[in-house]
Amino acid sequence: MKLWGGRFTKDTNKLVESFNASITFDKRFWREDIQGSIAHITMLAKQGIISDEEKNIMEKALLEISDDIANGRLTISEDSEDIHSFIEAVLTERIGEPGKKLHTGRSRNDQVALDMKLYVRKQITETDGLLKHLLTTIHTIMKNNTETFMPGFTHLQKAQPVTLAHHMGAYFEMFRRDRSRLYDTLTRMNTCPLGAGALAGTTYPLDRDYSAELLGFDCATANSMDSVSDRDYIVELLNDLSIIMMHLSRFSEEVILWNSNEYGFVEIDDAYSTGSSIMPQKKNPDIAELVRGKTGRVYGALMSMLTTLKGLPLAYNKDMQEDKEFTFDAIDTVKGCISLFDGMLATMKFNNKRMEESAKKGFTNATDAADYLVNHGVTFRDAHAIVGQLVLFCIDKGISLDDMTLEEYKAVSPVFEEDIFEKISIKTCVEKRNTKGAPGRDAMKEIIKANEKYLSD
Repeated sequence: MKLWGGRFTKDTNKLVESFNASITFDKRFWREDIQGSIAHITMLAKQGIISDEEKNIMEKALLEISDDIANGRLTISEDSEDIHSFIEAVLTERIGEPGKKLHTGRSRNDQVALDMKLYVRKQITETDGLLKHLLTTIHTIMKNNTETFMPGFTHLQKAQPVTLAHHMGAYFEMFRRDRSRLYDTLTRMNTCPLGAGALAGTTYPLDRDYSAELLGFDCATANSMDSVSDRDYIVELLNDLSIIMMHLSRFSEEVILWNSNEYGFVEIDDAYSTGSSIMPQKKNPDIAELVRGKTGRVYGALMSMLTTLKGLPLAYNKDMQEDKEFTFDAIDTVKGCISLFDGMLATMKFNNKRMEESAKKGFTNATDAADYLVNHGVTFRDAHAIVGQLVLFCIDKGISLDDMTLEEYKAVSPVFEEDIFEKISIKTCVEKRNTKGAPGRDAMKEIIKANEKYLSD
């Protein structure tokens, strides 16, 4: 059934009808469409636009339709143009004339705007919950690894020693910011477009704020043209999702590197790995690679949405139907990636000994050796040059700074004494760094305590 057929004298071309229809993808809105319709008729009855009896008949039937769809007794027909016409057609078929009053004071423009907002709001909440669970997994790793030493990197080269807790803490901050962005988007978008009509409101005495209250919005939208043409919140959401994927992709890249034979920092659980069809020794980090690969897919959704909107005049245009498929896909992709990555991370084993050995062999304590000299009266620039000579000596001998003898140290600078070995031990190098945000044990304890409070709020 078409909601607009009265003005037309010819049937729609079948190809046009198929091209124009959205039922194949907007059918996932059926819960939101029924939720919005019940709020709408409740408001219409309150305002005396329909009778309480009509409202009760429609509400009962809408709830039955919802239950029938949920339990598989009613299949959403793809012969309909969209989910809105399908729900209205089924309602009218079941209750007759009262069903024809469902659309009073409402346009499909404000109806689809409402459904999309209700859907996005729910998806933001679910995505936030997945992020919180991932943060809990990261937090657990942090708590258990405040003394698991490893190299910290810059330019993908070993730089200074840190701990696994400290390294994981960086990702904790990233995903915490992601939750904050989702919250900001949710706060900004939480206004109700229902009752805005096609673009210019309606002559019916609607109580739009009451509709907004029934649906859990902060208030009704302030401009009816903006109400039906606003997709800013989708752009914001896709931006939020793109940043989440960027963070997951960076994390995945490190897991892939750490899983390699050259690093050997982690072992991914069999449940989150795959093998090779020809090389029996292979254990591939496919989940991390797929998360990294799917990042571009979500970026593409953001660019598609921006491109769709960039030339649209006010108010509603059919182009806006293109907001749904790639948004749905981006949401599904991100939620799936968070869940899978979380599971992979929670079951991953860390090779603590290999990480500490890597930190020692990478001269990550070289800066601390220079600081030792500075603390004994050598200028930093001279200390930098002296330690550079030590590093060249170690490279030539195939040893680390920890393996040198005191005589070898003194041959380069007589300032060195026996205490140099304690001062440049990986444990000392890390634990004396206790400024806020540093990897020292005391500093990390404060961060972990703050994270626990954050996760419990």
